[in-house]
Amino acid sequence: MSRVGKNPVAVPSGVTLAVDGRKVKAKGKLGELTLPLSVLVDAGMQDGKFWVKPVNETKQARMMWGTTRNLVRNMVRGVSQGYSKSLEINGVGYRAAVQGKSLQLQLGYSHDVNFPIPEGITIKCDKPTSITITGADKQRVGQVAAEIRSYRGPEPYKGKGIKYDSETILRKEGKKK
Repeated sequence: MSRVGKNPVAVPSGVTLAVDGRKVKAKGKLGELTLPLSVLVDAGMQDGKFWVKPVNETKQARMMWGTTRNLVRNMVRGVSQGYSKSLEINGVGYRAAVQGKSLQLQLGYSHDVNFPIPEGITIKCDKPTSITITGADKQRVGQVAAEIRSYRGPEPYKGKGIKYDSETILRKEGKKK
């Protein structure tokens, strides 16, 4: 039995959640998100709360029960509060700047890296060495952060590169004479 799936998702004021056939639609102040439902779960609204139940007692249906409930909860939080990820850039001459609809990164290559900002995502550079990515869709915010980090991941000797704000880099000792 899914312990997570048993709990209904509370819908805060300002968010409308609707089940339309095999899709769940969430609409709030930060946008609108949709989630296709699996055929292994049933969903509905009751007393201002959203619930998910498995269709049968197979292992796959029970797995989708908790997964679907958490995906809907992430949608509700995304359209009401939003999600954000912060990245830090370390290294001499490494910097970032938002120019129009793209993020320009100088990461020690012979050329600048231009990352086009996708729809529904907002990127801010308060300082040249910090990037903040915000949006309503948790998965897309994380994917954009991972793609930006992949241009120059942090290296273990000097810590140069792009890392998450909360990430700690395990440092290695350099060469000995």
